[in-house]
Amino acid sequence: MRVRVYGSRRCKAGEVMVLYELALMGVPSDAQTGELEQYVTQIIAPFGLRLGHEVTWRIRPANFMPAQKTPAAVAFFGSAGVSDDGLDPLLTAGVPILPIASAEGRISAELPAKLKSLNCLTWAGHGPQRIATALLECVGLLPRQRRVFVSYRRDDARQAALQLFNVLSARLFDVFLDTHGIAPAEDFQAVLWHRLCDSDVLVMLDTPGYFESRWTNAEYGRALAKGISVLRIGWPGVNPSPRTATASRLDLAATEIDATTGQLAEPAINRICTQLEFVRGQSHAVRSLNLFSNLRQAVECIGGKVAGVGAHNAIYLTLPGGRDIVVYPTVGVPTSMNLNEAADRAPGQSVAVVYDHIGLHVSWLKHLAWLGKNIQAVRWVRASEAAWTFAGWEVP
Repeated sequence: MRVRVYGSRRCKAGEVMVLYELALMGVPSDAQTGELEQYVTQIIAPFGLRLGHEVTWRIRPANFMPAQKTPAAVAFFGSAGVSDDGLDPLLTAGVPILPIASAEGRISAELPAKLKSLNCLTWAGHGPQRIATALLECVGLLPRQRRVFVSYRRDDARQAALQLFNVLSARLFDVFLDTHGIAPAEDFQAVLWHRLCDSDVLVMLDTPGYFESRWTNAEYGRALAKGISVLRIGWPGVNPSPRTATASRLDLAATEIDATTGQLAEPAINRICTQLEFVRGQSHAVRSLNLFSNLRQAVECIGGKVAGVGAHNAIYLTLPGGRDIVVYPTVGVPTSMNLNEAADRAPGQSVAVVYDHIGLHVSWLKHLAWLGKNIQAVRWVRASEAAWTFAGWEVP
């Protein structure tokens, strides 16, 4: 069987492999459907995926039962008296269902009894972009963790940073702020770099003199080194440094910063939250593709090849001797859950979890080494050592 790669995904020649299945059920309006389609398309594009091709997109299907081995998710739009037809088979099969109500006070009236135990989102409160990312989180294209690192100069933007910490935390982001995220007696810088490595986005508060601080200067540079996307929030009158050319930019007006309190106006906060959702999806895609590119180069340099990529970003390798290996790249800080999921998704096969170890706390690296010695079903592979490790795969 010949294999061709489409958007870094594996399928038979001339065909498109369906990797993910998404459906909108209940009573979504045409306007809601159009907005969600736009955001989902934007988010999956950097992964090399197309809506309606590798990712199916079903609108109000009479019956929706995805293939058992294909990651799938449903966004169910409620309304008063909405029918719950088609939900029972999905609930029985364990397909994730994301209930959507129109507004906070309408949840009980609009959702079927079968979905009232599930955590839901509202169109008015969360908006189409958050619903799009939540749907992609359900199928594993985006991580459920929503980690943000706020980089700022305390003398210039302390109150704005604290405000963002509270606002983003309320929106279910795990926010790292240097004054809140490090316990007493911890190695401050080691923990800070570890948390940066595990962040989806660096939120840069670009105030006068941002790059004059050696710490914010290093935070920005190391975010780029790790492939972490940057959301630059520019203060009025601050000209963007050429170093921020690749960052996503959001400029504040003078009227959006309270001169007395230093806090940001609500419209500015809303713009930041909206843009952050998009940048987060982009960041995860870029880091995943960087790992894929580095892995491909490593395997090809020892005479092996990459056959393609499947669901859950599984990368299928063939080593020079003909040995097939399934590799799961991990963005951010790897955990024992990565080993568990990799073993479950590829039982009976040679499986590896590839990760970037640079910047991780030394105690965490010791923990990973301990896991590697005591769990035999899956192997850890450092991205920078991939060629070396795969070249000696059969050597104990």
